[in-house]
Amino acid sequence: MKTAIVITTVQEPTACVKALADCARSHQLPLIVIGDRKGPEQFQLTGCEFVPIDKQRELPFRLAPLLPEKHYARKNLGYLLAISRGFDCIYETDDDNAPTGNWKMRSIKTSAYPIQQRSSATWANIYEAYTSELIWPRGFPLSQIRRTFADNFEVEGGLVQVVAPIQQGLANGSPDVDAVWRLVLDHEIAFNDSQNTVLPRGIWCPFNSQNTWWWSEVFLLLYLPSYCSFRMTDIWRSFIAQRCLWELDYELEFHQADVKQTRNEHNLMRDFDDEVVGYLRNEEIRSILESCDLLPGKQQLSDNLRRCYEALVRAKVVGIQELELVNAWIDDCSRARTP
Repeated sequence: MKTAIVITTVQEPTACVKALADCARSHQLPLIVIGDRKGPEQFQLTGCEFVPIDKQRELPFRLAPLLPEKHYARKNLGYLLAISRGFDCIYETDDDNAPTGNWKMRSIKTSAYPIQQRSSATWANIYEAYTSELIWPRGFPLSQIRRTFADNFEVEGGLVQVVAPIQQGLANGSPDVDAVWRLVLDHEIAFNDSQNTVLPRGIWCPFNSQNTWWWSEVFLLLYLPSYCSFRMTDIWRSFIAQRCLWELDYELEFHQADVKQTRNEHNLMRDFDDEVVGYLRNEEIRSILESCDLLPGKQQLSDNLRRCYEALVRAKVVGIQELELVNAWIDDCSRARTP
């Protein structure tokens, strides 16, 4: 299996990126680093391929000139570079996450404990399967945080073998949570080493771009939207990806923390402002996506992705400009995978 690592950054190599580069070299993995208008101008780190914004515009992808500047969604170009080079797996993370001793190469086939519903709840706070602390992932509806995992779900039976083309690892230290949690409860977190878990069809949980593995079966679902809040781009992607996974008969896997985040400096009130649209609309987005008329099978994946975005555009969740980018992304992925 050929695996590439993709990150984006606007700063010189952080301590976390240096640790990531060491890990990449030890596993002989390429590390693709996507810059932005803010920089950096250079990225001196052995084993890294840094792609500044001026070189991004020269890439042979329809999406390249369409992506807005100063946006996390420029990471899409890193995905396309990896896809066009024939990689079977993409591991993505951020420039403030460093691999720990638990980090290892993963396989699309894995053993995990299935999560079962004990109530009519549709949102599962996966963090509660790995800690007893009050904490929830960014994108989890605030209306659901008092509905505990134990009251609504159970990890039932023994380990089962699953094919999971999207796998989300947790992060210790400063995990990916929303601004409300940071403003009210912020402290260091150490998740326990519980076994892998999988979410079946109909159970939702946001996942992020902090520590995530993607296999070629679902590379199309990597697409990060541009015409939405910066703090929602990877979260709303995760909702679309989950909805499309169901039509492929795949499940979403979560596993123990194998990175530690030393968080970059953030303005929490700015984060809060960027997240308000999610606090207000994430439950609505779930309902919209559940109502989408998608078709089963891998051959339908492109159309299903389009249908999800068309539904969100109709609801004015994302801007209508997004559809041009989605179509360019689908075309780029198709050409990139053609021998």
